[in-house]
Amino acid sequence: MKRKFWIGAGALLLCGGGILWASDHGDAPAVSAKPTDITDIYAFQSPENANDMVFIGNVQGLLTPAATGKATFDPNTMIEFNIDNTGDNIEDLVIQCVPTNGKMYIYGPVKPVQPGLTSKISGNAAVIAEITPYVAATPSITSKNGMKVFAGPRDDPFFFDVGQYVKFVSGEATGFNNPGTDALAGTNVMSVVLQLPKSSLNSSGSINVWLETKQKK
Repeated sequence: MKRKFWIGAGALLLCGGGILWASDHGDAPAVSAKPTDITDIYAFQSPENANDMVFIGNVQGLLTPAATGKATFDPNTMIEFNIDNTGDNIEDLVIQCVPTNGKMYIYGPVKPVQPGLTSKISGNAAVIAEITPYVAATPSITSKNGMKVFAGPRDDPFFFDVGQYVKFVSGEATGFNNPGTDALAGTNVMSVVLQLPKSSLNSSGSINVWLETKQKK
């Protein structure tokens, strides 16, 4: 079975030569607060296993606790990790995450049916993970085929002192405070976390990773 998707939000680029990240809170009205709205992507070596990588994709930022209780992954929105292991900025592998009936279906890592803005899913899911509800006392983590998967709401990990930033860019301040004031404290995101073997990425060096959200056509 194949399903076609079209892109629903912009992509964030991360270079896998070290620990780098990108953040994009507060988008234009067309995507802000929608299931396609990407906030962050993270990629780093697993702290528990040096042979594994961890990928994290966060969407639907700035959720209050009340809004988080009602937030869900959109079954018409696929979260897609794109992996370039040759340095040409074209995805060689994809990991496609599709929510259905309270579960997150993970396809890949696999060579894309076609690269670019339109994606297709082919074959069976490598992992089917329970989506953790906001009220859960402990996270649900599913392990299968060498991969660990979490999907559900999490506290927003990105730190940004908006007040001091405004003062800095306006010339009122010459730098940032240590510690600063986290403007995102108390807000949440919907998160997909994947831990998988480095060997499954078909690369002996650095990788480029970017995140896309795509909606059913």
